[in-house]
Amino acid sequence: MNERQRQRLLDRIQRPSATVGKQMVDELTIQGTTIDVQEFVFECKRLEAIPESERDAIEEMKTKLKRERLARKQRIDRGEIAVEEGERLVRSIHGIDRALTALEGLDSPNIEEEVRLKKLKDARELISLIRQRP
Repeated sequence: MNERQRQRLLDRIQRPSATVGKQMVDELTIQGTTIDVQEFVFECKRLEAIPESERDAIEEMKTKLKRERLARKQRIDRGEIAVEEGERLVRSIHGIDRALTALEGLDSPNIEEEVRLKKLKDARELISLIRQRP
């Protein structure tokens, strides 16, 4: 692969909209261990709230995905692979990014709940101020 092709592949990885419409990776082999990423993400999404016992597993999965993403990006960066292999790596990196995005979004409460909690907090502050008046 020449320098221009290598740079084009690296640019595709960095593009903010690169994962839009892309599919999450099904499985990922990391250091000889195959992980069913898609199943893990969907199992976590099915939970109403993430129990403390699962938080460590989620963080560990995110760490593994980030490491694997970096390793694949470095393979492209070194440029010691064929263009076809680089294209395959870019697609897999986009899939890893989709999985990471899904896992990052697990802990964020929905917007309606955030608004409700903010209104509740504001009401409590107002009541507190009213009670302080002589």
